[in-house]
Amino acid sequence: MLLKLSPALVLLLALNGTAVADSAHHGASAGTAKLAGAEANLPLIDGEVKKVDKDTGKLTIKHGPITNLGMPAMTMVFRVNDPALLDKVKNGDNIRFAADKVSGVLTVMRVEPAGAAGGNPQAE
Repeated sequence: MLLKLSPALVLLLALNGTAVADSAHHGASAGTAKLAGAEANLPLIDGEVKKVDKDTGKLTIKHGPITNLGMPAMTMVFRVNDPALLDKVKNGDNIRFAADKVSGVLTVMRVEPAGAAGGNPQAE
């Protein structure tokens, strides 16, 4: 059975599909920007690197309280969001880092030397 559609309806359907695709594309960009902005607002936490495990992409850090996660001071293992972060630190380094929960896993989002200028005012 063949359906006949009016040219106006075909045009309307085509334009609607373009608008949906365009808004989905822009929505992804806005979502990515929102995530980057949220990462910048994470507090920087004082810590000491206890172990760098490049094979698993993880850092063991002795850290102060992580306020955004409601976590007290302790030593624990974190995944890193970018493996390049593992090249910035070594065992025994004093650092400031930002952590968040990503897909249910505690993850280091950013790391810098403890003496680096320009930290996050929320952490001070």
